[in-house]
Amino acid sequence: MKVTLERGALLKSLGHVHRVVEKRNTIPILSNVLLHAQGRSLQLKATDLDLEITESLPADVGQAGGTTLPAHTLYDIVRKLPEGAQVSLEMTGESGQLQLRSGRSRFNLQALPESDFPDLSTGELSHKFTLPAGDLRKLIDKTQFAISNEETRHYLNGIYLHTTEVAGHSMLRAVATDGHRLARVELPAPAGSAGMPGVIVPRKAVTEVQKLVEDLGAEVAIEMSTTKIRFIFGPVVLTSKLIDGTFPDYARVIPTGNDKRLTIDCKPFAAAVDRVSTISSERGRAVKLALSDGKLVLSVTNPDSGSAVEELEVDYDSTPLDIGFNARYLLDITQQLDSDTALFKLADPGSPTVIQDRDGAAALYVLMPMRV
Repeated sequence: MKVTLERGALLKSLGHVHRVVEKRNTIPILSNVLLHAQGRSLQLKATDLDLEITESLPADVGQAGGTTLPAHTLYDIVRKLPEGAQVSLEMTGESGQLQLRSGRSRFNLQALPESDFPDLSTGELSHKFTLPAGDLRKLIDKTQFAISNEETRHYLNGIYLHTTEVAGHSMLRAVATDGHRLARVELPAPAGSAGMPGVIVPRKAVTEVQKLVEDLGAEVAIEMSTTKIRFIFGPVVLTSKLIDGTFPDYARVIPTGNDKRLTIDCKPFAAAVDRVSTISSERGRAVKLALSDGKLVLSVTNPDSGSAVEELEVDYDSTPLDIGFNARYLLDITQQLDSDTALFKLADPGSPTVIQDRDGAAALYVLMPMRV
């Protein structure tokens, strides 16, 4: 194999693929990135056996062929080369080494054979559709924070993606929950998504997709089966195994009869929650919301460090209510809202609360209360 290409293009592609490679690996080949030169392009591939990413980039191929190199070492070398430099990669004889040359720099890197590199074969991907990158980013950004970190409930360690009927319209819906809060976002279902299986996309795949969305106006092709999902961003292809499990019936935890309505200015509310929670204990982080006619009093009491109170004017005309929430969760949700105001639909101190921009908004959040 002999190939020459521009440092900037190689660095960008390595930046995409090397993130998939785990820093510590018991299987040496999984620490490597596969390089395959053919025609006028160089293909890079990396995998952790659950996730696989490939990217093709233009290159001057002197001799076709392939090998694998340590991903993080190669990325660091290319990152430290001067801007605008040309990079030459060439296998040297039978020694199993690759020589990287750029300007006056020479690196001889230990390579492992291409034939040892695993392939995440997908089989038939039954459903295919395209989605604007901005829409895909919205589905992820507004739900990702609610993904559970609890490994015991592995089926909550991702985003549940499925289609559903809403008032006669087919919608594509993303849902995530950790049992304390739930995020649900929907948008009109794209052509080709009808009848797609409900799938749980794992957290690591979600994070990589989020980083790969660079041009919000571009189209992303999505292909899936019941076990795998693939995202195609032009020359970059990300394939992931899906979480094997059943996502809970989330509709049962979204209350429909909450009749107490609180409308509040988002920024002043978030700032007030942030201020009073300074006093709260790290473990509890509970903030009390005392609601009465047109007024909200936020308070935190911590036996170890004291107490804090702040008052806000709000739009609320139901019966007085005292309810507690985790301050961190309140701040996470208010950061996701697009408008200047937030609508809280409450019932009583022990029941879940619904939070939205407004009635009928595309994004809906459910938050479980805490005892205060």
